[in-house]
Amino acid sequence: MNTIVALEVSDVRFPTSRQLDGSDAMNPDPDYSAAYVVLRTAEGEEGHGFVFTIGRGNDIQCAAIASLTEQVVGRDVEALCGDLGAFSRQLSADSQLRWLGPEKGVMHMAVGAVVNAAWDLAAKRAGKPLWRLLAEMTPEQLVDLVDWRYLTDALTREEALELLRASETGRTERTGRLRGEGYPSYTTTPGWLGYDDAKLARLCEQAVADGFDLIKLKVGGDVTDDVRRLGIAREAVGPDVRIAVDANQRWDVDEAIPWLRKLEPFDPWWIEEPTSPDDVLGHAAIRRAISPMRVATGEHVHNRVMFKQLLQAGAIDVLQLDATRVAGINEHVAILLLAAKFDVPVCPHAGGVGLCELVQHLSMFDYVAVSGSMVDRTIEHVDHLHEHFVHPVRMRANRYLPSESPGMSAEILPESRLRFRYPEGAAWDIPT
Repeated sequence: MNTIVALEVSDVRFPTSRQLDGSDAMNPDPDYSAAYVVLRTAEGEEGHGFVFTIGRGNDIQCAAIASLTEQVVGRDVEALCGDLGAFSRQLSADSQLRWLGPEKGVMHMAVGAVVNAAWDLAAKRAGKPLWRLLAEMTPEQLVDLVDWRYLTDALTREEALELLRASETGRTERTGRLRGEGYPSYTTTPGWLGYDDAKLARLCEQAVADGFDLIKLKVGGDVTDDVRRLGIAREAVGPDVRIAVDANQRWDVDEAIPWLRKLEPFDPWWIEEPTSPDDVLGHAAIRRAISPMRVATGEHVHNRVMFKQLLQAGAIDVLQLDATRVAGINEHVAILLLAAKFDVPVCPHAGGVGLCELVQHLSMFDYVAVSGSMVDRTIEHVDHLHEHFVHPVRMRANRYLPSESPGMSAEILPESRLRFRYPEGAAWDIPT
């Protein structure tokens, strides 16, 4: 019998703080990191997954993933890959682990890493990229992936089935269009808060030259600086390129509204994370006050229930799921179905390390089999650290080209895992 024989965890960190890549108002010196897991089978197959962090705390996340070992090792591979809905629910339902959450925080993300590794394994065994494996499932198979607890006041299993059946028509055509045209993206590369004005202007001009029609700038450090930087960016890109802004949870509600009104002359496309990601009513109040500017949130929303509430309260215009924040692909299917029910576009958070590689599969599945639309939908793209992946994202101008490689695109090159392993990797051996 082919079983899972090992769950291996490693602490992989990239020293991005040295160039201030990723810097924002709340995270001035991030080291993009992966709490990385490999599931190994008796027949030599591998499933890869990870949780994205920004440095310190990666060791805690690794310990949380390792704590799931006894629930995973020894499982029959055929049974596991044949019912990933049950596997996900079993990991999330452990009563002693739920006591730490429930369904939020470090343990929930650890479950997501292991669930995603199982999906990577299943997609490789099927010989398909994850987006296509999901998109070729029947509506009945897809709804069986979801844990419907706490959702049915907003979306029932029967409503989801109806939605998915309606989207079955045109799947083949949308798959062809996706392969021919790719999926739209935007870039955050110009906008890190630690960059000086000259670098900001140069990278904005380069983004337009590269074909991007939407860029994102970090804001929230100082309102005078934000006004100056947005002025530089607007002059660099012209009136027709959209500029989104991201406060990374920096403000209280009453602080956010007047701050954002000072940015209105630069026509922000959306404001991302204007306040605490847990503050559903705060987001709703900000949205009412600053309309028609859009409100976007989701990067730090910790489970499907919070997304349900944001949608029910009319608190967001854009849903920004994150590939490693919730408990894996199964919960993402639920979130995508909720977004489709409320007709809210999904524009995933990416960047980081490996998040672009993962979220492309979610958006492409959404387009082919759930929402059936690319209107006002886009995936974040940051042009760094892709060289460390076995199957990095492929871009043409400002569009993601769909992966055709089996799996979830999560696998980091063995040599990169060795070089950037913390603290013993060569990348961390700094001469004194």
